[in-house]
Parts: sequence; structure tokens; C-alpha cells
Amino acid sequence: MKKREKVNLADMPSLELLEKERDRVRHNSRYRKTLRSTVNVLIVVAAVAILAATLWLPVLRIYGTSMTPNLEAGDIVLSMKGSDFKTGDVVAFYYNNKILVKRVIAGPGDWVYIDDDGNVFVNGQELDEPYVQEKALGETDIEYPYQVPEKRWFVMGDHRSVSLDSRTRAIGCIAEEMIVGRLEGRIWPLNKIGKI
Repeated sequence: MKKREKVNLADMPSLELLEKERDRVRHNSRYRKTLRSTVNVLIVVAAVAILAATLWLPVLRIYGTSMTPNLEAGDIVLSMKGSDFKTGDVVAFYYNNKILVKRVIAGPGDWVYIDDDGNVFVNGQELDEPYVQEKALGETDIEYPYQVPEKRWFVMGDHRSVSLDSRTRAIGCIAEEMIVGRLEGRIWPLNKIGKI
């Protein structure tokens, strides 16, 4: 940046003085216009980012232990809106003014059966569940085999012995309109960033 020279006004003709003042005013005007334009662009970009995050890509924080060891309390995840879920997808949904996170086990019209050892069968075939470390029947008060109602999803936590999920009437099967979205990836902590 150029240093301003001290000018003795008595030595400068009045025309030069006017030109210098005119240049200074023009510079200040351009500076204000550029600053105002930059601030407006930043506000629009921030608003679009917030709108996109709220409508299409909600960011969620995990609480509780029902999804351990795959998701732990404090993890921050990115979800994507949609309604096309398949067995194994992890979804977030509203329940009693909270957002819960569970894994999709079965969809509308499917038959679910869980034996005493915690093995899960959908439509007569046992699910391959590499994400579950310890199988358990857990807390359940529904009769098996159980048919999932239309436009609903049967979900379970990965930590089967402690998870409260569709195996209880208190939570039951999740209606499509209650689902926030499918979890796509973990963005925190940094050492665990990646797809879920």
C-alpha cells in the first residue's frame, strides 16, 4: 500500500488540489461498492448453504449407545433426504421430539422374525448382519412373525441388547413422513470421517 505524502496545501495550485480530492472521493466510493457487493454475495452463499443443509443434507449429532460400535455418542453425521431405503441403510427419524438413529431391517409388507438367539429373518431368509457384534433378542413386546405395515419401516439399533426400536410397540415401525433421511457419512471425529 502506498504511503500518503504530506502535502503542503499552500504550495499546491487549487486545480491540483481539486483533482486529488476528486480521486480520493472516487476511490472511497469504489471501495464501498466493492465491499457492499462482497458482503451481499457472502450473505446469499451462506443462506443457500443453510437452506441446502436444512432441506437436503441435515447434519446430525449422535447421542446414546444404541448404534455402537458403528456410531458412538458425539459422532456428527451427514444425512440425505429421500424415501428409497433398503435393508442395512441407517436412517434418522423423529420420535417424541427427538431424532433417533437406527438401521433399516425390513420395508413395507415384509415379514420379520427374530429368534431367541437374536437371529433376524426377513421373508423367511436370515439377514447377513456384519455390522452387529453381539446378537440379542433385546426388549420386544410384539408377536413374531410380524408383518411391516404399508408405508412403514422396521428398524433396529446395532447394539441389539440395549436398543429400543421397532421390536417394541412404544416405538414400532417408522412412518415414511417421520424419517429425516438416510445417513451417508460421518464428518466428526476427523479420524473416523467416511461412509457409514
